[in-house]
Amino acid sequence: MGAITSLFVRKVVTAAGRSVDGDALLRSVGVDPDDKTDVKKMVSDAHYYALLETIMAQLDDASGFPVRVGQSMCCDDYGAFGLAWKTAPTLRGSFERAERYARLMSSVVEYEVRNHDKGAYFMLHREGERRLGLRLSNEMTLASVASISRQVTPGSFAPLEVHCKHPAPATVSAHEQYFGCPIIFGSDMDALLVSSEALACPNRLGDPAVSRFLEAHLDAEIATGTQTTSFEQVLVRRISERLSDGPPRAAEIAKEMGVSERTLHRRLSEGGVSFQGLLNQTRRRLAEGLLVQSDHSIAEIAFLTGFSEQSSFSRAFRGWLDQTPASFREINKHI
Repeated sequence: MGAITSLFVRKVVTAAGRSVDGDALLRSVGVDPDDKTDVKKMVSDAHYYALLETIMAQLDDASGFPVRVGQSMCCDDYGAFGLAWKTAPTLRGSFERAERYARLMSSVVEYEVRNHDKGAYFMLHREGERRLGLRLSNEMTLASVASISRQVTPGSFAPLEVHCKHPAPATVSAHEQYFGCPIIFGSDMDALLVSSEALACPNRLGDPAVSRFLEAHLDAEIATGTQTTSFEQVLVRRISERLSDGPPRAAEIAKEMGVSERTLHRRLSEGGVSFQGLLNQTRRRLAEGLLVQSDHSIAEIAFLTGFSEQSSFSRAFRGWLDQTPASFREINKHI
């Protein structure tokens, strides 16, 4: 049996509005209406699909319900997954991160970015009987992807095509209006086809806490009276900006800076540091800043500092400061 975040349960119940008894529906799948939304709390996929079918049967007007749910989704609702999406440099980067972090939201869905002559498909893979609940869930997921893509893309975002494996519902006008492109039902995939131009467009949403760290770092350098930006300063900024993609390699950073990897290592060596040492120092300083200056969870800070697991981040942090991230935050939040 698979699991799906209770965030989705709350979203579909809210989108259903007054046509349903929302509190009763939440309780029916083990979600306490009075609890704070927790993206990590899961419900079974079978219960979730059954809930969708129950809601559809109770709605006064069920047309367009899946796109209404998708439209309500925001990056910040998704916790670490949303953070991964919005801090990527481009929409392609957001899609590629979704491939990696989909398991944070569900154990029954996988994403794939598959190149196409016009750009790439963002594909949804979900196994199971194509009953109504699963079909609705797939439509909601694709609508959600469009919603959070529009939130990070500076221009107006619309896919080139939307593909759904299942047959078309009785009315598709709401779908067509929302997506703004042809919708191909009865396709051989569940996917959005996105243009090369949209994929390459820089995202406009960054993480404010990371930005504050970078600004503070620059302010500190200015305070020392340094008149020019050093090679090492540029490296720190580039490393910080890329950590949420995982620890960058020296060769990647060197290419971005227009120098050879050998030159990068030589210039760092002249200053008495190594690339690995600078990487570790940057991760540590960013982690310290985020723990004190932001409300991000420790799991989210682990992601932002280049760790794929919170446990790996906690081990590294103990190695840096001989204390846990939680204890460091507790002590320094009150200073």
